[in-house]
Amino acid sequence: MKNSAVDCDDGADTSIDPFFHILRILPYSFLRPPRLRLKVPTLTLPSPMTVYTLIVLTYFMVVSGIVYDVIVEPPGIGSTQDRLTGSVRPVVFMTGRVNGQYIIEGLTSGFMFVLGGIGIVLLDLALDHNRAKSIRISFASAGISSVVIAYVMSMLFVRIKIPGYLRG
Repeated sequence: MKNSAVDCDDGADTSIDPFFHILRILPYSFLRPPRLRLKVPTLTLPSPMTVYTLIVLTYFMVVSGIVYDVIVEPPGIGSTQDRLTGSVRPVVFMTGRVNGQYIIEGLTSGFMFVLGGIGIVLLDLALDHNRAKSIRISFASAGISSVVIAYVMSMLFVRIKIPGYLRG
């Protein structure tokens, strides 16, 4: 038993209309496609350093709170009035507010996180035995100093942001 829905495709072969068959064949009998010599575009992969740079920049933007800055639109820097002199002085950190930040605060904190990450990468490069010893020592010293500076500054930022939090 034949199923007519499976055997025919859109009813093109089973049509009894002669004009349909003529219009289906006639225009295409004398039309020829043009000979085009198109070249397929070749895409080259980016270099590993380009990919690494894009990843570090993306990481910086994420940890700096760029999305927060775009949505909330905080001021770039704050200000407070001195009680004794009455003069207005700039403030970089929103003290006491863990879930709020000024733009400069987010950028400096993000820079410290990126500095620590780059320090870890430099420490990894210092372990490569195919490099000269002086270069390995330079990588190691730069990596250790970057990690230490990033850690100390991040802890200082936390102490400024939340007074009394890290006091023993």
